[in-house]
Amino acid sequence: MEKKFPLPPFTRETAIEKVQLAEDAWNSQDPVKVSLAYTENTEWRNRSAFINGREAVVEFLSGKWEKELQYKLKKELWAFTDNRIAVRFEYEYCDVNAQWYRAYGNENWEFDENGLMQKRFASINDLPIQEDERRL
Repeated sequence: MEKKFPLPPFTRETAIEKVQLAEDAWNSQDPVKVSLAYTENTEWRNRSAFINGREAVVEFLSGKWEKELQYKLKKELWAFTDNRIAVRFEYEYCDVNAQWYRAYGNENWEFDENGLMQKRFASINDLPIQEDERRL
């Protein structure tokens, strides 16, 4: 059985580590690499999209990073319990017309006993910004 350390139950230190590993993976913009942190039958809500399973995650992320260029993400631990972590995040990207955006949001994560994320619920808002307003 595949395992993604650290495993639940989380401590503050292991929750922070899990958040950093997620941030690093997403910043790689490698949909397959990112998908390996999730269960085969993972359930997502990302904005208004409902995504189920690793294959759908790869498809979703591939499309996302084709449109969200120069993507850079920062995640921060908000709260945690035994097998759940909540994060706040922001990321910046530009579109094909060179319009920059900053996206803000919150995610709620639930992990199985092997440290794979089985549920991810994300609420996200985008704000158009000027290139000189970038922070990340």
